[in-house]
Amino acid sequence: MYKTEVRGKLIDGDKSFSQISREITAPINDKTPLWWYAAFLISLGMFGFGLYAKYITVTKGIGTWGVNNSIAWGWAIINFVWWIGIGHAGTAFSIFLLILRQKWRTAINRAAEAMTVVAVFCASLFPLLHMGRPWLFFYIFPYPNTRGPLWVNFNSPLFWDFVAISAYLLISASFWYFGMVPDFATIRDTTKSKIKKAVYGFFSFGWTGSSKEWLRFEGLSFVLGGIAAVLVVSVHSIVSTDFAVSVEPGWHTTIFPPYFVVGAIFSGFAMVLTLVVLMRVLYKLNDFVTDSHIDAVCRILIFISLIMGTAYMTEIFLAWYSGSEYEIYTFFKNRIFGEYAFQFWAMFISNAIVPQLFWFKKVRQKMWMVFVISIIINIGMWFERFNIVITSLSHDYLPANWATYSPSWVEVGFFVGTLGMFIAGVLLFFRFIPIIAISEIKSVAKFNKPRKDHLKHAGHE
Repeated sequence: MYKTEVRGKLIDGDKSFSQISREITAPINDKTPLWWYAAFLISLGMFGFGLYAKYITVTKGIGTWGVNNSIAWGWAIINFVWWIGIGHAGTAFSIFLLILRQKWRTAINRAAEAMTVVAVFCASLFPLLHMGRPWLFFYIFPYPNTRGPLWVNFNSPLFWDFVAISAYLLISASFWYFGMVPDFATIRDTTKSKIKKAVYGFFSFGWTGSSKEWLRFEGLSFVLGGIAAVLVVSVHSIVSTDFAVSVEPGWHTTIFPPYFVVGAIFSGFAMVLTLVVLMRVLYKLNDFVTDSHIDAVCRILIFISLIMGTAYMTEIFLAWYSGSEYEIYTFFKNRIFGEYAFQFWAMFISNAIVPQLFWFKKVRQKMWMVFVISIIINIGMWFERFNIVITSLSHDYLPANWATYSPSWVEVGFFVGTLGMFIAGVLLFFRFIPIIAISEIKSVAKFNKPRKDHLKHAGHE
């Protein structure tokens, strides 16, 4: 039983079910604010710049990037892993907290799931363009063909990536969409617009809210959740094998699978925190996204930050303890004190030290500080992927192959385009979809009041 007097209220204010529906659907039914149009135009501009960068890449080739013979993986793979990591949070947040029956997830899970779907779409663009000939992308599908037949290499981690990410996108999108069906029906039944009634009625699949439908709905949620929980762990551990199965110094290590999974959840939760703070401030949803919700996510980030710091120290210790001159050079003379020292310390400070500020309650209660720290964490996680990809490739076993890397404007434009795509997707989500799960908020509204036995006991005392 959820104890309100111990863990705090799930919803502030004594709200009726109709009031909950009205306040959560207000961004959809009310007039669109000017800031939304301004932000959407900026995101479209960024997306347009990215489209131009993609056009240059396709028409002129990968030579327009800053990669070379030694560093064949540049910003494309860095940003691919970064976006996949962000995309882990939505499903991880919803599924693991659902399985653990954490009631406070209900105010945040919808935004986290939407973020997952958009982030995975952004991530998928990088390996597609990195192929060099994206119009032949179907070659990676394992199907009977007349090209020899030419089969994919089933032993390749790149093929494992394709299978895992495709399955993850399908399950995440399905979990997100089916969770919105009751809310679409709510909008269908309450809106006065005939167009909205027709559109949301189509997407609600004729939902009536009967007991049979709710039983099937909850059963489907747990089935999809169980599948997605496995994929959360498998997807990023498979991405890590792209590196770990090689023999490059700094990559060939068994710590990568758990290290990548925890890092993905860390960056994803930080982005969730960024989104819910914006939701709370821009749409004045303080009654639903309460201080307790923000506090809970901050506490999770403290715990994961300690794991990340332990992983960094473990890598450094094992490089020193192994006695391998190649590992020692990569970690000490190339990362910590070498050419990429700035990137290493930006990673370490942002991910292992700055989040420790969340130990202080005053920090957790100031929304602007929470917002800034969540942004710093995601910058730090980007630098982590930069350190992993670039430092090992730039200085490998043969000094004759050593090279430096800096991204070209095409690579930067590609990344800026995906940022614009992500922002535009989130803004469309804010405008046309209930940003908080109405049905789930109503299901926890009964826990909003103190238990009668507790009140009776307190009165007796």
